[in-house]
Amino acid sequence: MPTNFTVVPVEAQGEERDPAERDAQRQEEEEDNRDRGPSEREERGGAGCLSGDGIARESSPFIRSAEMDRGNMYEGKNMALFEEEMDSNPMVSSLLNKLANYTNLTQGVVEHEADEDTKRKEVKVPRMGTFIGVYLPCLQNILGVILFLRLTWIVGTAGVLESFIIVFMCCACTMLTAISMSAIATNGVVPAGGSYYMISRSLGPEFGGAVGLCFYLGTTFAGAMYILGTIEILLTYISPSAAIFKAEDGGEETEAMLNNMRVYGTCIIILMAVVVFVGVKYVNKLALVFLACVILSIIAIYAGVIKTAFDPPDFPICLLGNRTLSKRSFDVCAKFTESNNETKTTTLWRLFCNSSLHNATCDDYFSLNNVTEIQGIPGIMSGVLIDNLWSAYSEKGSIVEKKDQSSVSGSEDMKIGGRPYVFTDIMTYFTMLVGIYFPSVTGIMAGSNRSGDLKDAQKSIPTGTILAISTTSFIYLSCIVLFGACIEGVILRDKFGEAVNGNLVVGTLAWPSPWVIVIGSFFSTCGAGLQSLTGAPRLLQAIARDGIVPFIQVFGHGKANGEPTWALLLTAGICEIGILIASLDSVAPILSMFFLMCYMFVNLACAVQTLLRTPNWRPRFKYYHWTLSFLGMSLCLALMFICSWYYALIAMLIAGCIYKYIEYRGAEKEWGDGIRGLSLNAARYALLRVEDGPPHTKNWRPQLLVLLNLDCEQLVKHPRLLSFTSQLKAGKGLTIVGSVLQGTYLDKCTETQKAEENVKALMGVEKTKGFCQIVVSPSFRDGISHLIQSAGLGGMKHNTVLMAWPQSWKRTENHFSWKNFVDTVRETTAAQQALLVAKNIDLFPTNQERFTEGNIDVWWIVHDGGMLMLLPFLLRQHKVWRKCKMRIFTVAQMDDNSIQMKKDLQMFLYHLRLNAEVEVVEMFENDISAFTYEKTLMMEQRSQMLKQMQLSKNEREREAQLIHDRNTASHSTPAVKASVAASVPEKVQMTWTKEKFVAEKHKNKDTNVSGFKDIFNMKPNQSNVRRMHTAVKLNGVVLNKSQHAQLVLLNMPGPPKNRKGDENYMEFLEVLTEGLDRVLLVRGSGREVITIYS
Repeated sequence: MPTNFTVVPVEAQGEERDPAERDAQRQEEEEDNRDRGPSEREERGGAGCLSGDGIARESSPFIRSAEMDRGNMYEGKNMALFEEEMDSNPMVSSLLNKLANYTNLTQGVVEHEADEDTKRKEVKVPRMGTFIGVYLPCLQNILGVILFLRLTWIVGTAGVLESFIIVFMCCACTMLTAISMSAIATNGVVPAGGSYYMISRSLGPEFGGAVGLCFYLGTTFAGAMYILGTIEILLTYISPSAAIFKAEDGGEETEAMLNNMRVYGTCIIILMAVVVFVGVKYVNKLALVFLACVILSIIAIYAGVIKTAFDPPDFPICLLGNRTLSKRSFDVCAKFTESNNETKTTTLWRLFCNSSLHNATCDDYFSLNNVTEIQGIPGIMSGVLIDNLWSAYSEKGSIVEKKDQSSVSGSEDMKIGGRPYVFTDIMTYFTMLVGIYFPSVTGIMAGSNRSGDLKDAQKSIPTGTILAISTTSFIYLSCIVLFGACIEGVILRDKFGEAVNGNLVVGTLAWPSPWVIVIGSFFSTCGAGLQSLTGAPRLLQAIARDGIVPFIQVFGHGKANGEPTWALLLTAGICEIGILIASLDSVAPILSMFFLMCYMFVNLACAVQTLLRTPNWRPRFKYYHWTLSFLGMSLCLALMFICSWYYALIAMLIAGCIYKYIEYRGAEKEWGDGIRGLSLNAARYALLRVEDGPPHTKNWRPQLLVLLNLDCEQLVKHPRLLSFTSQLKAGKGLTIVGSVLQGTYLDKCTETQKAEENVKALMGVEKTKGFCQIVVSPSFRDGISHLIQSAGLGGMKHNTVLMAWPQSWKRTENHFSWKNFVDTVRETTAAQQALLVAKNIDLFPTNQERFTEGNIDVWWIVHDGGMLMLLPFLLRQHKVWRKCKMRIFTVAQMDDNSIQMKKDLQMFLYHLRLNAEVEVVEMFENDISAFTYEKTLMMEQRSQMLKQMQLSKNEREREAQLIHDRNTASHSTPAVKASVAASVPEKVQMTWTKEKFVAEKHKNKDTNVSGFKDIFNMKPNQSNVRRMHTAVKLNGVVLNKSQHAQLVLLNMPGPPKNRKGDENYMEFLEVLTEGLDRVLLVRGSGREVITIYS
């Protein structure tokens, strides 16, 4: 991205200013300086010096220290226009200065750097280039134990062609992974931490922690594999006599070797852990020696191959028929020897016969076949490559045989277990060989793990890693062809070199001596084991210090210099598990799984970032494509199941458990990871796919907008509303929790953030999964309207509003007064949204309560789409309401057939697949009671009086009390009437004097037609009387049937079309629900929400 920068100096135009202005400026600064203390003047002088024109030079630091005075932050006047932004936005010059001095600290020494920071005068700048910093470490980590101990055996078993396929697949996997890793590593500065840092910052803390721990386990088991390789070289090729456990019988050799591995492995791991604990610097100093051993060994192999072209080495192999014999038990490859014209039997004869005599009883196969001797390494020009092209897989315990050699099969009466044959120790097949070979191509992260020590990591990591993989791939592929072209097939399949006197097979090919390979491989495996024990604890320490996995945080601590002591102990312990397995061939597939999983997620991270095209994805390494990353990821996954399907499942299970644990208990980290971006893209795609219109009835569920009230401290007044929400939703569908703050956003910005934090905290406590939306509006009424109209996005909008009943609706100082409530009811109806109103919400159960018995009663008065049927079903899915029974009541009028109604309702519920008791309640018309008439009259008198009287809050309450007492007295006993009458004048005197009444009467005589004298003589409106009669009558029926129900659901009548009756509407609802503990008033949206069809 070529960009040209031009630095333009801003010169102070002091000379052009008026002299008087300059003098005033100086005088102002001198006064300001005198006002400051001496220390402040020193700070001021230190921060910036004054130029000749009296203007302070700019000295804005990149990060302002906390104790720095605000006035000292920026002294210059040239950039005064941006003066107020200097707190958060530094000057470009300061930013560039800080970036130029940026340094990376190596992994694992952060504490040490912090302790020594005051003592160190200068941070040592990393100076390692591509060759030393990336290429050689990758080379050392890739080339190792498998090359020397198992590659010849893989070639002999799988054949040259299939071995070539195995190596090519594994090398292609690592090359594709290296390309993806290079893209990620060059997308910004990668601190020390390597693959873990790249994955966690690209895929998020859950994936990062899971894959990071898997990579840690893979590195730890790699240490165990290297240690096992070291012991195998020691006990098999260097000093077989050092074995503690000896095999008494031929069949016990394998078990004795495993026990030797366990004993020696435990000792070596303790020794290596002590070396690492004492000081990593010794390990780093020896790394070059170990690398030299590897390179010399490879050079010796190539030199040996060249030598075989004209002078093949002499390594004869003894064959009995076509069976390979182990030369550890005998010296002469013949049945008889001539000595002094006398034919004598050899040691080989005595191994197959019961005596040394010529007429002894011998093994049938031994008698029928001749003993022959062939060259083990015929040379590159011999044409043996043709014989070694094809595979020769075998069962465990079978004899290594030469394919084209003639033989006569015997009866095999005697056991062959004790014979000096070369046997296969394990069953071989293609996929198993892939698992054993793959660890030999791991180690490609060595460069990225040292990113903190590189001079230019963004250039060195791609170049060095890809060159190292190319070099090692060439070495492996060429070695396969050369081994197949130079070495006899039976020798290649002889894993431990028993047919060549116990020599290392690849060593027999080397020049000038097999000991070059033996000693070189021994030191290289030792070095690789030390490197694993050094790197794995630091990786664990990096994960622990990130704090994403709580239970491993203890491993983030270490010695004073930052060395991870506790992590080293854990690493040694896990490594011991691999040592106790004791078989290199069994440990190799385990670490293959963990490395493959790590590489798979590196490819996934690159593919996700590339496909998302996030603005921050700008790698300097340009030779990548998402198809390559996807191919690498697929290849890694395929190789996992090719190696071992059950190991692959176990590794995935471990990673999955860690992932869910971090998701459940881990620290919340926002690293701008690709998974978050992928989620946003998926959400966008899904929202665009969701139809903007209403969903089909089958898919309908209440998508809630929960309206909360907040107190003066921005705390939720009714937390039980959120409890009820979680019980109703059970985490399904959309939930938006909204509230309104009255005022302007500029003034209420802080309160808005506090309210949002409080609401989200309560949502977490009540396990309400959803979104929070706080709206600031000049009026409470408009804020509610904005929420109902605009909450949600696209097709994901709410279809139901849940709110609490305003208990104190008669008190006018309440923001959520009856006017707001009635307008909200009207707006939800206009928006075609359902409305749920919970009355006595503070009596509703919490999520921890459990109803062991009781009923949920549904009073189905009018059909509004089936909401009343659906809500109890949803509630009973939750543990709180699960044991409650559902009862449905409906009301029959005079002309209705109640028996038929009950049958029809039962059939309807049957088709709806709902289990509920059904009852039809008959409510016949009768005369309106005097109680209903008087209650309506009191309601209208109160409403009319409050409209006409412009009184204060206290006077309104007293006047309402006066009306109530007068009406009570008119319908009471004479004694009570007298007592009330006696008290009335006192109350009238307190609230409504004669003078005040006369003044008000004269004041309003033109506008007030009826006057206050008509209030007590008015007659109630007949429509209101009928509505009150319905409310009173229905309330009596509901109380009779459902007074002890755990929850009562009622149809909520709509508000009157004439807005003058809004307050009366509130009174009707109050009467309708009077005496009930928990009530949910339900108003449908006008559409069907439940269906009988599948």
